[in-house]
Amino acid sequence: MNKARVIIIRCDTYAEDQVLAAIQKGLDMLGGISVFAKPGERIVLKPNVLIGTDPDKGVTTHPAVFRAVGKLLKDAGVSVLYGDSPSFGKSEPNLRKSGLKQVGDELGFILADFNSGRPVSHKDALLVKQFVVANGVLDSDGLVSLPKFKTHGLVRFTGAVKNQFGCVPGLLKSQYHVKLPDPYDFATMLVDLNTLIKPRLYIMDGIMAMEGNGPRSGKLKRLNVLLLSSDPVALDATACRIAYLDPEIVPTSRPGEKAGLGTYHVENIELMGEAVESFIDTSFEINRTPPMPSSGGRFRVFLKNRITQRPVIDKSKCTCCGTCITMCSVQPKAVDWYKGDKSRPPRHDYNRCIRCYCCQETCPEGAIYLSSPLLGRIYSRI
Repeated sequence: MNKARVIIIRCDTYAEDQVLAAIQKGLDMLGGISVFAKPGERIVLKPNVLIGTDPDKGVTTHPAVFRAVGKLLKDAGVSVLYGDSPSFGKSEPNLRKSGLKQVGDELGFILADFNSGRPVSHKDALLVKQFVVANGVLDSDGLVSLPKFKTHGLVRFTGAVKNQFGCVPGLLKSQYHVKLPDPYDFATMLVDLNTLIKPRLYIMDGIMAMEGNGPRSGKLKRLNVLLLSSDPVALDATACRIAYLDPEIVPTSRPGEKAGLGTYHVENIELMGEAVESFIDTSFEINRTPPMPSSGGRFRVFLKNRITQRPVIDKSKCTCCGTCITMCSVQPKAVDWYKGDKSRPPRHDYNRCIRCYCCQETCPEGAIYLSSPLLGRIYSRI
């Protein structure tokens, strides 16, 4: 078995010339940009744009990383497209708020259609046999993924594999949370989406990562690292080790290996570039307990609701904007105005809540955090 190669490059700044040099160095170790894209091809750059916001907040892929990869592709004779479907709103305004559209306009990149899509069958999928995929992805020759190094409540870590969820247009993404409330089924869906799209290359922005209440409201954590690989499972596993998180508990790892997407076993990964040990941060704030399955009958669901972390609204931060209600993926809503009173923070009904954390993920004020019930705190110590 050939080992998966993951390139680890130190980069201490988002200064454009230094990011460009670092990514060029990493690509050279993988054989050069020509291994992943040929002159004349239409290649989509897919950054992580959960929601449009100041890039210095660490929510989105930094424009300097986007610029460097796009420039290298363009210089290689590639026609560069770009886009993402954020969790809320249309693609273009979110890309502008995150500083990516300005770079795209400057370098002459084409804004791809991520607002609409069409159904595509996936007969070799482990679980989901059909997806609606953004037209911009389907009309291209290939995709280069630019994930961001961040924590995630549902699957613990959001990186290379999960970044392709943004290839599903608009609010169609929320339907998968309803259909697949079990985190392991949801993760298997993400793997299926990757084996359908088949990104050619993954370059992770970990210069400034996000710990704690990610993927939107966490704390910035300086890791000074860029990770490159054609194997998203191996890349995510390496990032997890940097965050002192066992990749075994990340729900995308096992189905990713089963589907042939990649490997998470350290003995099957060849690390190149800097030594991973120089980046490992044992203080990185991340949930290191395995997600609890929600399938398996009523008792397991009952138990999960009393063990699994639940979203909680910090009333002192809440501005009563209602975004959490809009983004709640279930009907009737698991978070809603109490007796229709929009002057007070919404309330959660945890018996309805499927623990998808869409409300926490999209709260613009960072007013929603994840809290473990008493049984959950006991369970995490067993």
